[in-house]
Amino acid sequence: MSSFSTRALTLLSSVFGACGLLLVGVAVSTDYWLLMEEGIVLQQNQTMEVKMALHSGLWRVCFVAGPEKGRCVASEYFTEPEIEITTENTANILKMVRTATPFPMVSLLFVFTAFVISNIGHIRPQRTILAFVSGIFFILSGLSLVVGLVLYISSINDEVMNRPREPEQFFHYHYGWSFAFAASSFLLKEGAGVMSVYLFMKRYAEEELYRPHPALYRPRMSDCSDYSGQFLHPDSWAPPQRGRSPSDVSSDISIQLNQTPPPHEKHIYISTIKLSFENMRRGIISFLFC
Repeated sequence: MSSFSTRALTLLSSVFGACGLLLVGVAVSTDYWLLMEEGIVLQQNQTMEVKMALHSGLWRVCFVAGPEKGRCVASEYFTEPEIEITTENTANILKMVRTATPFPMVSLLFVFTAFVISNIGHIRPQRTILAFVSGIFFILSGLSLVVGLVLYISSINDEVMNRPREPEQFFHYHYGWSFAFAASSFLLKEGAGVMSVYLFMKRYAEEELYRPHPALYRPRMSDCSDYSGQFLHPDSWAPPQRGRSPSDVSSDISIQLNQTPPPHEKHIYISTIKLSFENMRRGIISFLFC
């Protein structure tokens, strides 16, 4: 059950992160954040004549009615664009919404970084900290985006409230699908961030659960022994030899020493003696530790 929930969190965080990155990328690159329409009301038959209609994004303004119909102009952040705007308030709205542009850009950078780190963490799950780092970046990306959206809405509302009310003129505005994509990506990025942090907590808890207790490791008995290091972990302990004691091993070695080998087997005899001493040493260590 735990492994299933971990896999589900991994999959959902990846899907939410990818969708959030895609939506905010589309929102930043398109120009349907705000749609505005203004004109005059004809008193004879109470109909409305549209003088200007446009849709704008973070980088471009496109006119769909009026003298500039069919023209798209880049939003100039340092110089005024050469376009004909019907009223000054409409021009002020296009100016004020530029103050919110840096925040969606920072959000896009954060969510891209979070998506890359998250996928590296899924490929190498032993690096538990990557899930936590990606979750923080997802959350920061969502917070940066929501700050930009709030500034965008408040700038428009301020200009609309200061607009003079004239019965013979009308003004309508509404938010487009680019703005809806940005708002949806906020929810997805926050969800991906929460799931990434929760995934980090689960992986860390599993590591602590399956990590051996320090008491299971035997301390190093001596720094001078060549074989003392191999007994630090229980898996490396030699199997016990219950039927032999150090005295038995010593008697076997003394019997071998009393036997005189032939001259041509002298080198074999020396090797046998060294091996016997080594076996005695291992036997003593095994007897003491087991």
